[in-house]
Amino acid sequence: MLSQLRTIRRMHALGVMGMNCRNVDYISRYNERKLYPLVDDKLKTKLLAEEYGVSTPTLRFVVSEQHEVDSTQAKLEQLDNFVLKPAQGSGGKGILVVSAREGSEFIKNSGVRIEFSDLRRHMTNILAGLYSLGGTSDRVIVEDVIAFDESFTNFSFEGVPDIRVIAFRGYPVMAMMRLATHASDGKANLHQGAVGVGLAIDSGACLNAVQYNRPITEHPDTGYNLKEIKVPNWREILMLAARCHDMTGLGYLGTDVVLDKNAGPQLLELNARPGLAIQIANGTGLLPRLRHVEGLPDSRRWSASQRVDYVMRQFRQAEQVPAE
Repeated sequence: MLSQLRTIRRMHALGVMGMNCRNVDYISRYNERKLYPLVDDKLKTKLLAEEYGVSTPTLRFVVSEQHEVDSTQAKLEQLDNFVLKPAQGSGGKGILVVSAREGSEFIKNSGVRIEFSDLRRHMTNILAGLYSLGGTSDRVIVEDVIAFDESFTNFSFEGVPDIRVIAFRGYPVMAMMRLATHASDGKANLHQGAVGVGLAIDSGACLNAVQYNRPITEHPDTGYNLKEIKVPNWREILMLAARCHDMTGLGYLGTDVVLDKNAGPQLLELNARPGLAIQIANGTGLLPRLRHVEGLPDSRRWSASQRVDYVMRQFRQAEQVPAE
């Protein structure tokens, strides 16, 4: 009991935000329900991003009906690599990445070889709503695979890492990188075993790292020191997150970004209900930064560039978890 009280006091001291506070004070207050479809449907997000000039992986084609599935074989066999994913999926569910092809076989990031029959079954499941929010019928998005940035070669295993940025009222307030592992099957999903790395808002450098919510210092598969991580193109990544607020009108927004070695930062997807694990990865809470931003000028009065410059100055000092 004493240990639990100590933990609660420690969390309050760090400004850790809980689920109820997030839902009531921030999501409900700052995110209009009518805007949710812009981010819950990844196809709508991608088309909106193209309209606003926000870079995203190239869309190859969309499968909307079951009778279209068989006709995709010829299209897929023309691609050396691609991503299949549900338009309305969540939590990384239903995403299948093919990194290479040999003859009739498609090779996943993990090295597993599959046939078109496996892809057909996966697309059928997507269309049936197996991975979608609420189990409703869905569409299949086929898009390009991100070209792996060599700066992360030693820090991700069998998959491309992504960066989650929480933007509040258009101000990027907290960020983390999610690194794929063998346990996560090459996916940057923390619940499946990916590594979460808290990133300094002013520099993109590693602050703290966790796997399964436990602190680590080295990547579990590559053995490399995670403290060496410093994300390139950092200001450009924060600018993308700030612009996504302007693009959608959502006040509390999770922006998922991937870094392509040729095209630079690319918007992967948006989330109107971003999770709270980013606080664990950073070793500090969101509340102090959110409350600070609530006292700032409305985002419409400052440009995305001004907002990014402000947070890079204001949140320069990273709050670390105090020792027990």
